Amino acid sequence: MNCFSVAEPEPTLQQIIRRTGLPSSTCQRLVQNMVREGFLDREGDRYRIGIGMVRWAAPGTLGLDLVKLVKPVLQQLRDETGETACLYVRDGAFRTVVAVAETRHVVIRPFMVGMVMPLHAGAPGKIFLAHDPDAWSSLSESQMSPFTPATPVSFDVLRKQADEAKEQGFFAAFGERNEDVGSVAAPVFDHAGRLAGVLGLGFPTQRVTPADVPRLGPLVARAAAAASNALAYQGAGG
Repeated sequence: MNCFSVAEPEPTLQQIIRRTGLPSSTCQRLVQNMVREGFLDREGDRYRIGIGMVRWAAPGTLGLDLVKLVKPVLQQLRDETGETACLYVRDGAFRTVVAVAETRHVVIRPFMVGMVMPLHAGAPGKIFLAHDPDAWSSLSESQMSPFTPATPVSFDVLRKQADEAKEQGFFAAFGERNEDVGSVAAPVFDHAGRLAGVLGLGFPTQRVTPADVPRLGPLVARAAAAASNALAYQGAGG
């Protein structure tokens, strides 16, 4: 793979043989295998990186860029609101924290990188369901456990919540996963207009109540828009 570069993206087989120092027959066999698996593409006597390799590399590259570019936005949102700001990505029926800017309050609900939570409970999950069609296929009503009396456990309720999240640009939830925890979340889009992640605030309900949502919701939505801009999102018409 070191034979391919931005400066020389399409070497010939002979160039690959010379650069690797491998026996001709060995190198030819490896190249043919990689073409067959989609890791290389062939056009005439030249080869280039194939879509299979691009698919492997893209998630890792996006993940690194996503956290790096969005972290300053998280810190600014934390400073603006005083509450813990998190960035989530989806993995099947779950959401995972990939970046955190923690509140400086003494009374906190801990959020740590690597924490995994279900989609159906909490505000961030409603944003995934509102903007990521694949999220629905990962859910099953039979596996949607009720963590508290406020946890939604039916698709009908989730669809209404997802519609509300899409309409207002953010979503707030209180006591769905833990009775004393609330969250407000909004979508982060990438340069292609796809949902790249979800930005959210998490807080104890003794400090933040539903009465605070009209103030916090727009702040989270603006922060998510700033994060989207950092990922080169141009808006619905861009």
